[in-house]
Amino acid sequence: MSVQTEKADSVPAAGVRKDDAPSGGPAASSRGRAGGSAPYLLLVPALLVTAVLLGYPLVKNGMLSFQNLNPRQLILHLTEWNGIDNYKEVLGGSDFWRVVERSVLFTAANVVLIMVIGMMVGLLLARLGKKMRLVLMLGLVLAWAMPMIAATTVYQWLFAQRFGVVNYVLDSLGWHSMADFNWTSSQLSTFSLVTLVIVWQSIPFVAINLYAASTTIPKELYEAASLDGANSWKSFTLVTLPFLKPFLLATTFLEVIWVFKSFAQLFAINGGGPDRLTETLPVYAFVEGVGNQHFGMGAAISFLTIIVLLAMTAYYLRTVLKQEEDEL
Repeated sequence: MSVQTEKADSVPAAGVRKDDAPSGGPAASSRGRAGGSAPYLLLVPALLVTAVLLGYPLVKNGMLSFQNLNPRQLILHLTEWNGIDNYKEVLGGSDFWRVVERSVLFTAANVVLIMVIGMMVGLLLARLGKKMRLVLMLGLVLAWAMPMIAATTVYQWLFAQRFGVVNYVLDSLGWHSMADFNWTSSQLSTFSLVTLVIVWQSIPFVAINLYAASTTIPKELYEAASLDGANSWKSFTLVTLPFLKPFLLATTFLEVIWVFKSFAQLFAINGGGPDRLTETLPVYAFVEGVGNQHFGMGAAISFLTIIVLLAMTAYYLRTVLKQEEDEL
């Protein structure tokens, strides 16, 4: 009996190995710590790349904004610190505030057009047949993938004063005064042309995103709304719009940033002209910094541009969060 008892005591229970550590032992706690730190370790390469490619230029730009840096200082390799004089000069002048107002209005007008037209195209994609949807999506992707300067150059050809296709078509339709019209001769016409370029390139991103979001809406909801007697408009406001709201808010946020920092289209069309009336903050910073060779001034304007953009995005995010709290 004693031998059998000793053998029974030496045999491990079923499913239990002798080398298994207790669940609450040091090995388990060390594995828990390693698992908890793993996500942060995975972020390290991305943070390092961001710090090098974004952080260093930002710090360097901030240092330049506190310097009197002109061609003389560059040639002689002089570093002349002037404190906040650049910021005083920029903020004390009326030009900066006019450009800020112009930039905000320009961004608002473009974002509204982009979101409205993009949403309409996205809903159209959801209703088209498979072949037509493929053709339209191919056209949208090609428009979105075209480089900014290439797209701007095409629009310059289309709206050229003497040999532009648009002026020729308008003249053929009876608007003979448009035969030799210069689209970059005034502030309104120049902004209209730039807005057309930006909206045309931005619509694909919004339309394809909203189409993808619309495919997640259960069809049973539309069937239930139809049984309740809802027409197309009621189905849109009661079913489609509530489901698309998170995507609309996120896409609007991205478009505000993208339009506000637009530079290539505005500068390539007319260099901020005529008479600097179409300069937004990015163009204004470039013209003052590189064009007029006041590099410290340009750095200060670009830093203030970042602050204005952060203020706009903070206000937008605050509004979105407040709406979500009210809904809850």
